[in-house]
Amino acid sequence: VQLQASGGGLVQAGGSLRLSCVASGLTLTMYEMGWFRQAPGKEREFVVSLSRSGGVPSYADSVKGRFTISRDSAKNTIYLQMNSLKPEDTAVYYCAAGDFLRLPRTPVDYWGQGTLVTVSS
Repeated sequence: VQLQASGGGLVQAGGSLRLSCVASGLTLTMYEMGWFRQAPGKEREFVVSLSRSGGVPSYADSVKGRFTISRDSAKNTIYLQMNSLKPEDTAVYYCAAGDFLRLPRTPVDYWGQGTLVTVSS
């Protein structure tokens, strides 16, 4: 199994980025899929998750209304559209596959390698 994340970069505050995570060795309907992030000097934190059925996503309060998760089953890919970016969104973003991703300290079955997002003020 491999989760290949991409799309990070440097953007000014207020800008947008779209992250992608291509899954190989699993299909998106087998797992809850999500995104986490880790800012410098901080613990990794939950950002958003999407159920196996692709139903209503669950967002962290800090990104609600600005970030949108989606998936393309044909491409076995999930996306994270990030709008109205803030400097505090600066972090390495990781895609993940597992269950109950929103719950603290939930074991994650698979992690992507991370992609760096830097938001300048």
